[in-house]
Amino acid sequence: MPLDLVPTLADLISIPSVNPMGRDLDGPEYLEYKVTDYLEQRFKELGLRYKRYHVSPKRENILIRVDGDLPTPEQGGPLVLLEAHQDTVPVEGMTIPPWTPTQKDGRIYGRGSCDIKGGLTAMLGAMVRLKEEQPKKRPTVVLACVVNEEFGFTGATALTQLWTENLRDELVPKRPDVCVVAEPTSLDVVVAHKGTMRWRIHTHGRAAHSSQPHLGDNAVYKMARVLLNLERYAKEVCPTLGSHPLVGQATLSVGLIHGGISVNTVPDRATIELCRRVLPNEKAPEARQKIIDWLNAQEDLKPLLPSIEQEPAFISGFSLSDEKNGALADRLAEVSKRITGRGRKIGVPYGTDASRIAAADVPSVVFGPGSIDQAHTCDEWLPLQELPQAAEVLYEFARSWN
Repeated sequence: MPLDLVPTLADLISIPSVNPMGRDLDGPEYLEYKVTDYLEQRFKELGLRYKRYHVSPKRENILIRVDGDLPTPEQGGPLVLLEAHQDTVPVEGMTIPPWTPTQKDGRIYGRGSCDIKGGLTAMLGAMVRLKEEQPKKRPTVVLACVVNEEFGFTGATALTQLWTENLRDELVPKRPDVCVVAEPTSLDVVVAHKGTMRWRIHTHGRAAHSSQPHLGDNAVYKMARVLLNLERYAKEVCPTLGSHPLVGQATLSVGLIHGGISVNTVPDRATIELCRRVLPNEKAPEARQKIIDWLNAQEDLKPLLPSIEQEPAFISGFSLSDEKNGALADRLAEVSKRITGRGRKIGVPYGTDASRIAAADVPSVVFGPGSIDQAHTCDEWLPLQELPQAAEVLYEFARSWN
């Protein structure tokens, strides 16, 4: 029997798999292990061949494989990879119960409904149909359910090691021929996206009692001057760094700031975290170094340079280029247009696991139900109409090889 998509998605929403986003947090809602256990149980019930892969404590990728009637990958035949992540962003600030799947007005609400448990469900539905219907001339298809996409891409990186390090894995015995990564694309096909470079900058000072601030050296004041220069870089320099026809210009944003320990203490340290979105033709480490060099050259910052610390990047995400995925994108777009009326080939500003897989020499695109406008929101939801449509597109795409 076909997979019952909506109840499966409801199950996944109801299981918390919050990514702590680099914070030292613990609790039953964090990490993906409960979703992995659920998927394993479902795979057993459905008779799907599966395997779990350790990535880090309580974080495991889990893969399933459905063989085709063409030569197997072991025999040199084609291998199609579908990929979706198990984690969600945190739930602080949500205005709906995050883990209570609720259907209303043609939508299903809950954390992960859109990003990306809906896409994961659609891919699982396609895999079940491939196993049960066994269409002729079908390739071998693997679905990889990976961890830690939202903060670090470690699941996707571990996945690519199956072929880049020649591990001769029993499910992925060779480099996949193509890959489709699940993200909310409104049933269009993402062929290019930006990459991400994130790091921390610290300013150092000297603590003192706030009644005698002249005895201290205020790190927050120093950081304020750094921030003004970064704002100028974002507004004046980034627009000069080129653009890509599908994803636009490079950008810079400061997202977090922290300084001091109390209002009556002169702060001896301040910290910011910044995010530089890089274009498909840029290299992330070089983009970071250009910012550092530019800051070091600013006259008002030169006296402060001994007290400014640039940490190494904690995330260096690749961009996705449209240079090598054209044939794959054309085929998936044609299927989506035929079934859904959608299927434009587009670029997006956010990053995905597809960049990691493409960097491992696998043509990759991004596709799935739902809109990025609803991802990470306080009332995240997925249009239920798009769930079976996405599953149908993925099945039709994977049922034959040409």
